[in-house]
Order: sequence, then C-alpha cells, then structure tokens
Amino acid sequence: MELARDLSDFRDEVAEFCKTRLPADIRSKVLLNQHLDKTDFVRWMRILQEKGWLIGHWPQEYGGQGWSHLKRWLFENELYRAGSPWLAPFGITYVGPVIYNFGNDAQKRRWLEPTISHDIWWAQGYSERSAGSDLANLQTRAVRDGDHYVVSGHKIWTSMAQWADMMFTLVRTDPDAKPQCGISFLLIDLKSPGVSIRPIKSINLVEDLNEVFLDEVRVPVENLVGEEGGGWTYAKFLLDNERLISAEVGKAQRLMAQLRFFLSEIRQGSVTLAETQAWRQRMGELELKLMSLVSLCNRMFSELEMGNDPGLSASMLKIVSAELLQAISGAHVDALSQGGLSFQAEALVPGDSAPLVSPEGAAGAVGEYLFGRVYSIWGGSSEVQKNILAKAVLGL
Repeated sequence: MELARDLSDFRDEVAEFCKTRLPADIRSKVLLNQHLDKTDFVRWMRILQEKGWLIGHWPQEYGGQGWSHLKRWLFENELYRAGSPWLAPFGITYVGPVIYNFGNDAQKRRWLEPTISHDIWWAQGYSERSAGSDLANLQTRAVRDGDHYVVSGHKIWTSMAQWADMMFTLVRTDPDAKPQCGISFLLIDLKSPGVSIRPIKSINLVEDLNEVFLDEVRVPVENLVGEEGGGWTYAKFLLDNERLISAEVGKAQRLMAQLRFFLSEIRQGSVTLAETQAWRQRMGELELKLMSLVSLCNRMFSELEMGNDPGLSASMLKIVSAELLQAISGAHVDALSQGGLSFQAEALVPGDSAPLVSPEGAAGAVGEYLFGRVYSIWGGSSEVQKNILAKAVLGL
C-alpha cells in the first residue's frame, strides 16, 4: 500500500528524530539486547513526550493528537526499527485509555497527567496461576468494607512490577455472579500494607517478571474504575488495544538487519553464510513472511480507517507476528551455531569489559531467542487465538 504524502513525510520525520534525539547509550543497549533499567525507559519516553508524540494516539482533549491507528503504527514501527526501547504500554496504552474512556472526572484529573509524565509507573495485574488464557477464572477477591475494598489474591507474570508505583488489576467483587459479570477494575497502590512483590528470573537472566501477593490490601473505593462488575468490559477494551499493537514490524526489520550482519560475519569454509544457497533461500522465506505481515497490517488498519471492525484480523496479526519474530530469532541462533553456540551472559550487562567470543550482538541475539518464546503466550496465547479463528471461520 502506497502511503499518503503526509504519512510518508511523518515516517521520515520520525526516522530523523530517532537519529538525532534517541540517546546513543540507550540505542546501543537495545541493538545489543542488553539489560535496560527504568531510567532508560523513562528518559526516552519523556523525550518523546516533549515532542508531543508519546501519547499522539490519545484524543486531543486529553493531551494527544488524535492519531489514526495507521499513523500510530507507522510511528512505533520507525521507533523500533531505529533501536528504540519498547514503549512500555501499561500506562500510555492500557490504563490511560481505560481511565479517560470509563473513569470519572476526579480519576482523570488525578491519574492521567502523572501517567503521561511517567511520574507513575504502572503494572498490569491480570494473570493468575489458574487464570492466564482463561482470564474469567481469576480468583483474587475484593470485599467491600465501608469506603474501601479489602483485596486478597495472587497475580503472576506481572511485567516490570518491580519498578511500579501502581497496578491496575482485575478482581472478583461478586463471587456469586457469572464469571465475567463479577469482575471489577481496581487501581492498587503497590506501596500499600499487605502488598509483596517477588521477582521471577527469566530464561534470559533478567527479572522483569514478578509475582504480586495481595494480603488484605485496603484499596479506596474511589480507585474503582467504572461500575462494580464492569471489569470484563474494560478488560476486553484494553486487550483490543494490546492486540492492535502486537505486530512489531519495526522490531522484525531490526532483527532481520542483525541477521544479515551475522550471515556476513560467519563463514562456512571459504564463503560467508550469506553466500550459501541454503541461507539465501531461508532469508527469502523470512522476507516473504515479513511482507505478508505488513500486508495484513495494511489491510487491518485500512478497515479501521474506514470505521469498520477488523474482525479476525487482530487474532491473525497476533499469531503471524509471534511466529515471525520467533522464526527470525531462531535463524539468529542457527547462524551463530555454525562454529558452536556461545551464550556470553556478561555481554548483556552494559559496560562489561569481558572480551567478546562471538560476533558483536551474539549474546543479545541468544537472549532474544530465549525470551522470545513468550511471544506466542502473552497478549492472548497463539492457541487461544487459533481457537477463536477456528470457531469463527470453521464453526468448530
């Protein structure tokens, strides 16, 4: 799809902005897949907000620019292709829109501005041990006690909760109602008595995932967003937003560029891997898959631009994107395995002086491969999305 001139010019502007304003140290960490800390994320997102772009997708009445879905997608693609950190979505993409769509005026005044400035870091308290893909089965309870809810339960896989000030969470306020009808949407201060956070070390040696334990935590009733029992509606709204940004085309393009670098550096006998027939064919297959993903995105966003429901495209988008990212990172590992795979974990720590034993970025590529198993799980597992498609298309 050929872009309109204004969108093409905007994409070029974003690319140039990244060249001049994305801090070199942050970009280097991203390109090498090294560990980022909270200050890296906040520093870059505040630079974007100074430009007026961080919440460009928000309505103008709440400080945004009212971008179309397509413009937002182009914006994020250019960022990630250039080496931008992930724009942690918990505040600006998830809870912020829930608050300005369903919250009351006092909640909008209290929460939106510090969310935009990242004076508040949010975490998402959805998953539980028995309620991951089956979110309606969540068991965390919130019992009304005067002007508070008393919350007890256990959330898991809570990304970046170790940095968070607040957690938006789904809780069961009516145990006797049908599963989806007894759920409410609460904002919980993670510094409250009764909250404890336990990190989970991931396979790529970071501790960004967490368990959050809630032991009779008192939460003011004023922190209930929308109606009691309306949480399922707000959760679906949030998950729709999540799946619309699930196609990480810019990241896939960046990883493809890194794969080309590895193939040009690693030799098989007298030639580089890039010169071999097998790798030329494999690269062609990956490029075609990337083109197919872009085509799917164009079709979906064209439907949205016309005011149509993209229907099953969001589920297809999630599956295709996850499988492509995993295929590219798998190709990284296969290329790096040519002479024996090395996972040099210390190379993931910025500033470590240990000499590299494999091509620059190799440790990060292995870390990306290990972490990337999660792409087929988060945001609605691929199995669940395939079931949705099977039921809608095949009537199964």
